[in-house]
Amino acid sequence: MTTAQVSQTSNQPVNQPQDIQIIPTGAALGAEIRGLDLSQPVPEASKVLLRQAWADHLVLLWRGQQLPDLSFLEAAGIFGKTKEPAARKYQVEGGYKVGGKVVPLHPHVSLISNLDEEGHPVMNNGDLGSYEVVWHSDNSYVEQPPAGSMLYARIIPTRGGETFFSNQYQAYDELSGDLKQAIAGRHQVHDASRNSAGILRPTVKLPTTPEEVLGPQHPLVRVHPVTGKKALYLGRRRDWPSNYIVGLSNSDSEQLLDALWAHATQPKYAWGHRDWRVGDLVLWDNRCAMHYRSEVDSTQVRLLYRTVITGEAVIAG
Repeated sequence: MTTAQVSQTSNQPVNQPQDIQIIPTGAALGAEIRGLDLSQPVPEASKVLLRQAWADHLVLLWRGQQLPDLSFLEAAGIFGKTKEPAARKYQVEGGYKVGGKVVPLHPHVSLISNLDEEGHPVMNNGDLGSYEVVWHSDNSYVEQPPAGSMLYARIIPTRGGETFFSNQYQAYDELSGDLKQAIAGRHQVHDASRNSAGILRPTVKLPTTPEEVLGPQHPLVRVHPVTGKKALYLGRRRDWPSNYIVGLSNSDSEQLLDALWAHATQPKYAWGHRDWRVGDLVLWDNRCAMHYRSEVDSTQVRLLYRTVITGEAVIAG
């Protein structure tokens, strides 16, 4: 029986703080939230508890949530105002279709899907498709990246699509003194040309020189506006020319980024959501965590709804 079904059979108040369980994963980040039915009203005291859990654990997981239509946006609203994901603009401009319709959703929702225009699972659908999605922070290629992202699972395959998260507080804290000194006060340009699967975005030209890399500058170390803690902020990386560190030669920039990425993506900083189920809801903090998705079985449908939480101007650390 799901959380929603339990709440429907009881006349007792639901979603009270005393009923909520926060179960840490035991890894570097992540916690499962139990005793909460997000299809029902959530009192303010419980919202405060959830926001603190997000600050403490960086990634939150809810199981068995029955959220009809786009009501998962209300759940996301507990943590801040939702906004249009930057990737959705490219989906619309590129005519991305699922079942013959062009992204037929609320403007604050994008599709994470391996479906083609006829609604069939494929490897390449012009978006993320079934490809492996390498380590990244969502929408780092915009001036004010989102604070967080939320995924709601609608159709899940039996193989592939595991999602991993990496704690960038710990990654920064455990940097060597030499690397901390090397990145102090440094910024990098964040490449907007390719998506998280490395696919060139519709209507965008592939850069051939660093000067052609379009995207904002963000600090390599950022301060979280809620916790006040410092985190590495690497964003994403593609084949050169892509992200580069401002003020360094191309070779020095690549060498330093190689070292930072090798450090930041170590398994000891990660936790993986390997057992996706329909009704799973996952929220993560883009300001202090990166994420990765394994390749999806391209013979099986995978469809999730995604929204992002409006962020703040990036604070340099």
